[in-house]
Amino acid sequence: MVTKGVPDPGAAVDEGRHGVLGRAAALLRACRPRQWLKNLLVLAAPAAAGALTRPETAATCLAVFVLFCVAASGTYLLNDAHDVHRDRAHPRKRHRPVASGDLPVPVAVTAGSVLCVAAPSASLLLDDIAPSLLLTGYVLLTLAYTHRLKDLVVVDLVAVAACHVLRAVAGGVAVGVPLTSWFVIVVSLAALLVVVGKREAELRAGGVGDEGAEAIRPALRGYTTDYLSQTRSMASGAMIVTYCLWALDQGDGPLTLFHAVSIVPFIMLVLRYNLLVSRGVGEEPEEIALRDRPLQLVLVALVTLVGLGIYL
Repeated sequence: MVTKGVPDPGAAVDEGRHGVLGRAAALLRACRPRQWLKNLLVLAAPAAAGALTRPETAATCLAVFVLFCVAASGTYLLNDAHDVHRDRAHPRKRHRPVASGDLPVPVAVTAGSVLCVAAPSASLLLDDIAPSLLLTGYVLLTLAYTHRLKDLVVVDLVAVAACHVLRAVAGGVAVGVPLTSWFVIVVSLAALLVVVGKREAELRAGGVGDEGAEAIRPALRGYTTDYLSQTRSMASGAMIVTYCLWALDQGDGPLTLFHAVSIVPFIMLVLRYNLLVSRGVGEEPEEIALRDRPLQLVLVALVTLVGLGIYL
């Protein structure tokens, strides 16, 4: 009961949540800024080709990165609006702005639709239709995943991995960098590894055969932890072999020593990630990258050695 003439604290809190500023903050959170980290993949091909030192290339890469962040945020909003009832049954996702009610579903759908259209359209300003086509393909594939593909066993793994590969390909295409078979294979296997690790962590968190977990993500009923663990091992082994072949095939100059030595932190990176997944913490890959210090140190060593080999 509220005493007459005394402000209701609950009303003030509710006004803060549902006012203009509250909705704006909820919209920003629903765009998942932390997951924009994935869009750094657009820098991979230009960086591997030693092209980032050119100002025009760096500017184009930055533009493509921003466009993918916009497109990704649009698909996140539409995904959250579509899965609002599933998310409310999830112990972590129920706190997302749409599932919690901080962001109304119509607002999420409207904002998401605008962003999904805006990103491919704005990419036409790059004077090359290829990035726009790739962005359009990314948006369409993600929407197909949201509405159907996420419920299909194995297909959901390939769909999400393909989204990561599209990011990497778009960065190279936008600046005219040739994409080698080594690059495409390593990126594809790395994407598959991350997606499989995510599913395995989700399955471990929900429990094998757990009806609640299957209701949240129906495709989980088609997987077992053994299958996902074996698939993760297969992707890890193939990726390590491919990277080693690339690193040892960079010529005979003295700077190629950096590439050869980079094999060590690369293997350590893969091993560390697999260890974390086996502990059940791979459900949010971007959280691993932002919080696990050993993984960060190994990644810095890898980038440093490869960068020295390329840019010196």
